[in-house]
Amino acid sequence: MAKHHFQTEVNRLLDILIYSLYSHREIFLRELVSNASDALDKLKILTLTDDAYKGLDFAPRIDISFDKDKALLTVSDTGIGMNDEDLVEHLGTIAKSGTREFLSRLSGDEKKDSELIGQFGVGFYSAFMVADRVEVISKKAGEEQAWRWVSDGKGEYEIDKAKREGHGTSIVLHLKEDAKEFASEWRIREIVKRYSNHIAFPIYLSYEDDKGNKKEEQVNSAQALWRRSKSELEHKDYVEFYKNISGDDEEPLFYLHIKAEGTMEYSSLLFVPRRAPFDMFSADYRPGIRLYVKRVFITEDDKELLPQYLRFLRGIIDSEDLPLNVSREMLQEHRILANIRNATVKRFLQECQRVAKEEPEKYLEFIRQYNKPLKEGLYSDFAHKDLLVDLVRFKSTSAAGYTSLAEYVERINNKEQKAIYYISGGDEAVLRNAPVLEAYKKKNVEVLIMDDEIDELIVPLIGKYKDYELKAVNTSKAEDEFINDEEKKKKAEEGKTVAEKIKKILGDEVKDVIASVRLEDSPACIVLDEFTPSLKMQELLKAMGQDALSDIKPILEINTEHPVIKRIEQADDELAKDMAHILLDQAILLAGQKPKDSVGFAKRLAKIMEKI
Repeated sequence: MAKHHFQTEVNRLLDILIYSLYSHREIFLRELVSNASDALDKLKILTLTDDAYKGLDFAPRIDISFDKDKALLTVSDTGIGMNDEDLVEHLGTIAKSGTREFLSRLSGDEKKDSELIGQFGVGFYSAFMVADRVEVISKKAGEEQAWRWVSDGKGEYEIDKAKREGHGTSIVLHLKEDAKEFASEWRIREIVKRYSNHIAFPIYLSYEDDKGNKKEEQVNSAQALWRRSKSELEHKDYVEFYKNISGDDEEPLFYLHIKAEGTMEYSSLLFVPRRAPFDMFSADYRPGIRLYVKRVFITEDDKELLPQYLRFLRGIIDSEDLPLNVSREMLQEHRILANIRNATVKRFLQECQRVAKEEPEKYLEFIRQYNKPLKEGLYSDFAHKDLLVDLVRFKSTSAAGYTSLAEYVERINNKEQKAIYYISGGDEAVLRNAPVLEAYKKKNVEVLIMDDEIDELIVPLIGKYKDYELKAVNTSKAEDEFINDEEKKKKAEEGKTVAEKIKKILGDEVKDVIASVRLEDSPACIVLDEFTPSLKMQELLKAMGQDALSDIKPILEINTEHPVIKRIEQADDELAKDMAHILLDQAILLAGQKPKDSVGFAKRLAKIMEKI
């Protein structure tokens, strides 16, 4: 018998499962049944598509039995099975799906932490919450030798040859003294009904009745829920199914059940998790959609099933028209799947529109979790641009929370206004207090606050909404429609002398210095030429190696009525030089960026303070 040691992360995981998560231990059975279902799915597709397995005797089922006197509970399946190498890889080393991530997300709240088990693919180890010893007897389909894995969860496990009648896996739990309740017919039946009723394979429970007669009874419905008529199903049916496939213990925020017939026959069942998946912004995120063909499981790790921006969705797509032996390469280019994908996306976005209109509070929850991915769709899914433009939300100077472009347009009270104004490029608090907004606040003109980094990428793609062009207020020409030419010329002429003085001092640090027609209280602000990336975006692009942006210079707008500007105009050369540089650095700070020369800024500030 060969001894092995668990990886460090698995040891840590076992310690937490055994000693910290006590009151929600019943989920161990959900996890073991779910793993058994996966093993059956894998073998089923092989028997249909791989010649080496087509002659295999395959009767898919999951069996649960118990021995109350010996405190044993056994979960068996007739699935793909494992050999000795598989046992080491799957049961002794870190799970690919995220043991490390699971450990990093633990909060100390027992209920919340127990909910994470299914989401992170560490379900097998939950057996140690109720068992002080676990045996796994498994025989891989197509192989002669069976293997036995055994461990008490205390750092080591052993693997040895064993005997098993057919392919598949049996997990034998030696229950702890305080977990003997699980060697009970009613307790097992209750857990299966609650968590695993919609597993697509029959789950049989073997037990003795009150008279000592041996019984075997199927305890789940084993129906593909998505194939059933919506009129047959209740809300709780969808919730139970969602929890089973997602490992999430919370109800979904909302869901969509599609049954399409005609030129294409398919079913889609999509769920929106109440909370965003932990890996939503990870490059190696785990897809949440399973593909079935004629109720046969095909894959759950293909990122082509739905567009990337909808990677937060959980659910299934089941096609009647795809071939059973469809490969991963075929999936990416298959016309039928492309049509299903397009139709499913459209229906989901239309459902989002319905929720936004009929259940605004629920949609607000949705936006708080998934606004950024929807915005990604604007530059990656041109076919559904019109739907997405109406679904994304922004913050605003005139409305609490989030607002849509449609709501912005409804609130326009100036017939002369020809644009939807926005400010982007930094932290929300910085943007809301930007000096450049002063004139818009005075004239009661609403400005959208775009504090997501992705906003600057999507605005050019939106271009116009209805008849309104989207225009950034922190550009040099944004105020044109509010200021008549005469007023502008007069103000520029009056401030020409001091503007030229400051421009001469700052030299090539700025593109230009101009007299502002929009500043009310602040002495100066930074603006950019139209279509020039904001300072924040420039910073991000530079970090990506685009050095050409270092040539972009800001325009300094000055408020010629402000005492600071008047002081610079009257100051001697040395004081004017220090004040002009501080003025520029202050404007850059108020735009949410750091001055290029922080040391110089501090020295000049200290120098001026000495003279006060």
